[in-house]
Amino acid sequence: MKVLQIGKFYPVRGGVEKVMYDLMIGLSEQGVDSDMLCVAAEDYPCGTIIINLHARLICVPALAKFSATMIAPAMIEKLRKICTNYQIIHIHHPDPMACLALFLSGFKGKVVLHWHSDILKQKLLLKLYKPLQQWLIKRADLIVGTSPVYVADSPFLKKFQKKTDFIPIGIEEINPDQEKVAWIRATFSNKKLIFSLGRLVEYKGYSYLIKAAQYLDGDCVILIGGTGPLKENLQKLIYLLHVEDKVKLLGHVPDEDVPHYYGACDIFCLSSILKTEAFAIVQIEAMSCGKPIISTQIPGSGVSWVNTHEQSGITVEIQNERVLAEAIQLLRSDQKLYQTLKDGARQRFNENFTKRIMIQKSIRLYESLIQKYSSDEQSTLYNIDNLEKQH
Repeated sequence: MKVLQIGKFYPVRGGVEKVMYDLMIGLSEQGVDSDMLCVAAEDYPCGTIIINLHARLICVPALAKFSATMIAPAMIEKLRKICTNYQIIHIHHPDPMACLALFLSGFKGKVVLHWHSDILKQKLLLKLYKPLQQWLIKRADLIVGTSPVYVADSPFLKKFQKKTDFIPIGIEEINPDQEKVAWIRATFSNKKLIFSLGRLVEYKGYSYLIKAAQYLDGDCVILIGGTGPLKENLQKLIYLLHVEDKVKLLGHVPDEDVPHYYGACDIFCLSSILKTEAFAIVQIEAMSCGKPIISTQIPGSGVSWVNTHEQSGITVEIQNERVLAEAIQLLRSDQKLYQTLKDGARQRFNENFTKRIMIQKSIRLYESLIQKYSSDEQSTLYNIDNLEKQH
């Protein structure tokens, strides 16, 4: 079995790229030939890099960027040359460039469409891309989401539910350094730490999390890690509400330090407000450390499926700072509930969101496609043979 992952770019900076890369590595470790074709970003060198015996990273150059999409004609040329080497192409959506490359490649094998999210913000891009997107949906032999909720509720997939499934995102367990965990807790005077991590952009809903601080006692500190265009506005809001002692914008948290903040926090909070937040890998990272999650009930998103209410955490309505604060206060005051959700978070991670589970399900789905392909091929040959005998 030979599989090609296509989409986005490298180095890894977001959830889609992380899933692609982890699939490539995880599948190759199980002896499945799995390469990855993507655009080189941030001056990363182009070319083919041998990852191991069963995996290659193939990076092509981009000419420009339009509406959050890399314009890379080299991807079209490259895919046309190599597509016949693979039985399955696993394409990661949304990525119009990858879709165009597949459309022009002439590939005849099986296509898995990984529907990470709908295109929501880039209205002009969607208008231009919609006919090609519709072709991709019809062309796909299998459409998988990261949660059953997202593929069921996507307006683009309503007519194609018979060929949908889901592969939950899986990660390796986070292992914080306990000395560094202790240092972080001491830095904030051993107060109750509520941690959140992500880009400082509108759909993350950080303004509501900051407003929630008004209703929290002084022994709580909300730590928000990440950078983005709203940093200055959010800092002004903190000053305006006089919650400087209760909310800290950490700025960029280096990858090697992120595990220690998960380990140090008492609660992880996801305050997102839009369906752009389709899954939120940060939730399962926190769960792997046994941290209760407070997340929001975003219509059509898989976020509330990931964090099951009263099992791994608490889910609250979106755009409501008071209910966010109430959930935080509840977990602080009810130690029995806190311990139940702490244990439940770790259990839900182990049962649903490990990298091993993600890889195993991917292999099962690939194998079912290959078997179906073989059965269809045999059926075609049988029918041809019968026709020849009749004549």
